[in-house]
Amino acid sequence: MTKESLDIIEHVTREFLGKLGVEGEIRVESNQEGEVSVEVTLQEPQLFIGERGQTMFEISHILKALVRRKIEEPVRLAFDINDYQKNKEQYLRELARTTADEVVLSKKDKELPAMTPGERRIVHLELAERQDVVSESVGEGPERHVVVKVKTTAISAS
Repeated sequence: MTKESLDIIEHVTREFLGKLGVEGEIRVESNQEGEVSVEVTLQEPQLFIGERGQTMFEISHILKALVRRKIEEPVRLAFDINDYQKNKEQYLRELARTTADEVVLSKKDKELPAMTPGERRIVHLELAERQDVVSESVGEGPERHVVVKVKTTAISAS
């Protein structure tokens, strides 16, 4: 990602958030994987994060569309307000680990609460390396959630 592209992203972000009445610190950075993070720090973030991050998700969606109009190259944009996404990801990883441990000890499947596709993906990725449990998404629409189960191994007759 070029410095010019990062400057354009920062300008578009400031202009868009300014029109929403958002006043705060904005930091735009690119990492080695080519993802651009837009981190916003606000005094009163609740209104712009919304219930379960829904408002922030919508703001992010619109911001991505605005950025795509201004920059020729494809951009992977990660938008966060007051580290909400970062903290949520840490929470989900910890939830996945503790749930997996509970499932192994109790030998009973456990359902997690309904989650967005991105949240479910974090849980699945966190449990993917474990040899003792499997995770599966079940349900439809907004009720879709993850179930963590003890991994059963087939016994071969030899």
